[in-house]
Formats: sequence, structure tokens, C-alpha cells
Amino acid sequence: MFTNKRLIAVNVRGITGKKRDFTSLPYSKIQAFSVESAGSFDLDAELDLWFSGLGKVRLEFKGSADIRQLGRMVATYVL
Repeated sequence: MFTNKRLIAVNVRGITGKKRDFTSLPYSKIQAFSVESAGSFDLDAELDLWFSGLGKVRLEFKGSADIRQLGRMVATYVL
């Protein structure tokens, strides 16, 4: 989930998907980011974010996610 101050990432774990890990990632800690759109064989779009004190976080988007719009939104809050 993207808010105006942070990104909240949800990692679903386990066979049943009942175990979830929520991580709050503030835009103010992003040092760099990269956007990779889906291709012919690689159908996942990816957003890489580098955070100070945390390192690299990769978010994968399946289906018809508008990765360019997400990149513009992150750029608005980071730059």
C-alpha cells in the first residue's frame, strides 16, 4: 500500500497465507530507486528501492500494474 508518507509492504507467508509480515518504509529514507517494466518472457514488473540503514527492497508486481505511474509517484515523494 502506498500512502503520502510511506510504503507499507505486506509479505504473505505460510501455506495457508494466514501469516503476514507488515513493514513500514518511509519515503524520507529512500536513497535511490529503479523501475523495471514487464517484458515478453518476464511478466513481472519490479520496483527496487534502496533505503538508508536497510539496503535494497524489491517489490514485484504481477499482471497489469502500471509500474510507470508507481515510479512517478515515488519520484514525487523522494525527489
